[in-house]
Amino acid sequence: MGTNGSDDIARLTAAPTSECGVERTLRVLDGKWSTLVIRELLSGPRRFGELRSALGDPSPKTLTERLRMLENQQILTRTVHAEVPPRVVYELTEQGRSLSGILHAMLVWGQEHPLVEESPAAPVRSRP
Repeated sequence: MGTNGSDDIARLTAAPTSECGVERTLRVLDGKWSTLVIRELLSGPRRFGELRSALGDPSPKTLTERLRMLENQQILTRTVHAEVPPRVVYELTEQGRSLSGILHAMLVWGQEHPLVEESPAAPVRSRP
């Protein structure tokens, strides 16, 4: 946020949805897998199997869909090396690397605000 917090809040709440930077950012960071893929690639290029293992083994279909989506959004590149068997490497673009500040802010916030487990809803009592 800028130097004047109230100006930043006004911009956040006044922007039409189609022009809102928050919404555009959320389209890129859609779901946990996209965000976690970007987190893993911030440390450097990775192969599909390395990514999958680092992420806790999401289904190959889910990971493939997320990687394609991020490639289409120009967040990462997919390079196929002509080897037997073929080697495919994923790497963040400059645009993808520019998300590091956002992910760092998420890390800091998550460390400063521990997860509060939701308690089950209290039963509704009927009146006699």
